[in-house]
Amino acid sequence: MNDSHPDLKNIPDSGEPIAARSVLRPSYVKRRLSGLYEAGDWTECRYWLRGLNDTYRVRTEDGGRYMLRVYRADVRESDVVFELELLERLQGKLTDASSAAVSPAVRLADGSLYTALQAPEGVRFAALFREAEGAEDLMQDEESCIAFGRSAAELHAAMDEIAPELAAGDFAASSGSVREYALADGSYARRAAADAETLLRAPLRMILAYIGEDHSEANFLRSYAQELEKAAAEAAAGGLDFGICHGDMHGNNNALRQGDRFAHFDFEFAAPGWRAWDVAQFKNRKRQSSEQIEPLWQAFLQGYRYVRPFSAADEAAVSIFTVIRRFWTMGLDAEISPVLDGELDYGEDWLHDFIQEFRENSFGKAVMDLKTS
Repeated sequence: MNDSHPDLKNIPDSGEPIAARSVLRPSYVKRRLSGLYEAGDWTECRYWLRGLNDTYRVRTEDGGRYMLRVYRADVRESDVVFELELLERLQGKLTDASSAAVSPAVRLADGSLYTALQAPEGVRFAALFREAEGAEDLMQDEESCIAFGRSAAELHAAMDEIAPELAAGDFAASSGSVREYALADGSYARRAAADAETLLRAPLRMILAYIGEDHSEANFLRSYAQELEKAAAEAAAGGLDFGICHGDMHGNNNALRQGDRFAHFDFEFAAPGWRAWDVAQFKNRKRQSSEQIEPLWQAFLQGYRYVRPFSAADEAAVSIFTVIRRFWTMGLDAEISPVLDGELDYGEDWLHDFIQEFRENSFGKAVMDLKTS
């Protein structure tokens, strides 16, 4: 019996990536990266977490504790640069007395903030961070939410110092292009704002590409996105607080606490945006029962307002941005989940649950009323 393998040389090379999402072996990561940092020999490199990006836990011989992020292949280099440079600037603004802390990337021996790894799906950027300190706080009580509100406000205040003259612009602006804006240190940053293009139009395109432009729910989703855009544009035109936002302040990325100090990390979605959008993600978090939502939200606002203003108009706009966040999440599911988890869990049941949720809120009801009138 001949068990030999066929001649692999005869397999044609299509010229396209051979994987959509690979997991890089820790031994490969260690071999390629450990010598690039002046952090001592890596005694451990362990694959730690699979999320939108991959996280590896790193330990060094001198007792150093680090987390390595390997970004997914479709993350643009310009977005990596924005995130890592923002973290460095925040580190310079947040003192030891601040109730907010961040962990900037560790620079390589050549001074770079990040490097790159070759993967089957293409180039993936990588950055090493000191491990954030603190114990996880699930923010299930008012005291914790007051403390976190103060921390979130201090983070926003530091961002305002970094970009003190950042203009809001129009939420419904048609361009959706990357903006260049001046920073306090005289340099410039480039980043697309968290506006209608980022939060509604691009997610809608992702959803329709996934379910099909002619799906029976496609017209509802189009009309629903238009209703949300109209409401958010009207709210933003009233002069809401605007500045750099964390972009994913749902609690899991901000829950490590030491005393009254919270560590904020994972700034991948940081962008210029409306602060009502940023804090709405805290109100929208899953780690709370329905009866807890309002009292814990009011506790958060109490802590936030100890540090900086949050107007009645901003507070009213949170209800709009909370709903927009869910639509944005659906778009992210449509874009990422088929590659991250597989399409089995993102079929008609997934779609039905979102549609049911959307139809039950005031914006969805408005769409349904228009259809029946």
